[in-house]
Amino acid sequence: MVLIGAVCGAALGLGILLIVVGLRGTPPGPPRQPRRADGGQPQWLLQATAAVAAAIVVLLLTGWPVGALLAGLVAVVVPGTLGRIRQEADMVARTEAVAAWTELLRDTLAAAAGLEEAIAATATAAPEPIRPEVQRLGRRLDHGTLPDALERFADELANPAADLVVAALLTAARREARELVPLLTELARSARAEAEMRLRVHVSRARIRTAVRVVVGTLGLFAGGLLLFNRPYLAPYGTAVGQLVLLGVGVVFAAGWWLLQKMAAIEAPERFLARPSEGRWS
Repeated sequence: MVLIGAVCGAALGLGILLIVVGLRGTPPGPPRQPRRADGGQPQWLLQATAAVAAAIVVLLLTGWPVGALLAGLVAVVVPGTLGRIRQEADMVARTEAVAAWTELLRDTLAAAAGLEEAIAATATAAPEPIRPEVQRLGRRLDHGTLPDALERFADELANPAADLVVAALLTAARREARELVPLLTELARSARAEAEMRLRVHVSRARIRTAVRVVVGTLGLFAGGLLLFNRPYLAPYGTAVGQLVLLGVGVVFAAGWWLLQKMAAIEAPERFLARPSEGRWS
């Protein structure tokens, strides 16, 4: 019966999570393959397994269905939060890389090279965060047209700053723009300014994230210590009223966590070169 209750509690938690994700929707963008861990399993499957395992462990230790539900939700939400932090840092790095590659392309064009030759020349020297995309762009120029290769390049980067650079290159490729070098200079400056702004915001909010980790970690250690060494102190939570109180505490913490994440989120401008994708580019 305990195992059945644990599975039901975990399933309820995952159901609530899926409902929330469905109501929020998925932002538009190029399709991505499910992230896989070293063992080849999709990330969502690992998170679901961790949630069920956490719910079962908590239920076996405490006998609290609400505690199992909250533990499953924590096991799902915390890795996603850490992933968003990494995504913000990756966005800053890729925006800076776009600025550096734009400057490299500008300097190559200033040396009287053609646009396709300049792009191919920068493939091996492109900054590391976007080097694979630039190298694929250079390879596509060998068996395709420049506009089509640039559009695929923009889809792969999925970066608003890169869209501006690609738009300038598309204009130059189709209409033979003569002032491309000064335009690339301004676009590189704009991309660097955006990256610096995002970095300042990311650093300023790091203190809030650290404070949240300290508070959550302290509460977790305190609750775990009471559970291991002074379980009678937590006995009231084993009643029906205690479970309702625990659920209310969990709702309050979830609301606070959601507000903190909403405050820390940086809304990226919409991509104006985004287009429906026919699949992943080779």
